[in-house]
Amino acid sequence: MKSSALTGIVMATRLEAEPFIKSDMFICIEEKPLPVYQYETVYLILSGIGKAYAAIASTYLITKYKTEIMYNIGAAGSTTENFNLGDILHVDSVIDYDRPTLIGSKPRYLKPEILADYKAVTLATQDIAVVSAEEREKVRNFASLVDMEGAAFVQACRTFKVKNYLFKIVTDTPSHTSDNQIIENITNTRDLLFNFFMAEFLS
Repeated sequence: MKSSALTGIVMATRLEAEPFIKSDMFICIEEKPLPVYQYETVYLILSGIGKAYAAIASTYLITKYKTEIMYNIGAAGSTTENFNLGDILHVDSVIDYDRPTLIGSKPRYLKPEILADYKAVTLATQDIAVVSAEEREKVRNFASLVDMEGAAFVQACRTFKVKNYLFKIVTDTPSHTSDNQIIENITNTRDLLFNFFMAEFLS
C-alpha cells in the first residue's frame, strides 16, 4: 500500500535500480554528490557498494529530504540452496558480520522494522563480498542471506529514529561462484524486484 509519508529507497547500484530509473515515474533531481531520483513523495538514491556508502546515502536522504520511512532493497546472496533466484525476502534481523561486539566478539544483531505477511530471514552484512561456497558456509549458521549494505542502512536509520525496512532479492546461491554469473542474475531478476516494490508499496 502506498504511503503519503516522505519515503526513501536506498539501492547500491544502477544495475539493480535500472527498472526504476528507466520507468516513466522516477526523474533524476541530483547527480552529485550521489544520484537521487524522485517520484512524488518517494526519493531513490544510489549509494554505491559497501557499508560506508550505504550509511552516507541513508543519512543524506534522511537529513536533506526529511524522509520518514526508509527502504533498503536490492541484490543478496543466499548462504544455502533453500532459495531460488528471484525469491524476494523480508529481513527481520541483520548481523553486522565483520564488526562483532567489542566484548566477547559476539555477533552484532540489528533489528529493522518488520511487516507482517512476508517471508522473513536474517541478513549478514560485511564489506567483503561472500561469493564462494566455502565463504557462504561460514556465514550459514548465522544468516540465510548476505549483502554489503544492510547493517549500515539500519544503523543510519536508527541513529535518526526513522522507520526502516529491508527487502532483498536472491541473485546468487552457493552454486553461483563468479562475478559474471551474479551480474547476469541481477540483470535477469531486477524487474521482479521492481514489480514487487511497485505493487506492494508504490501503487
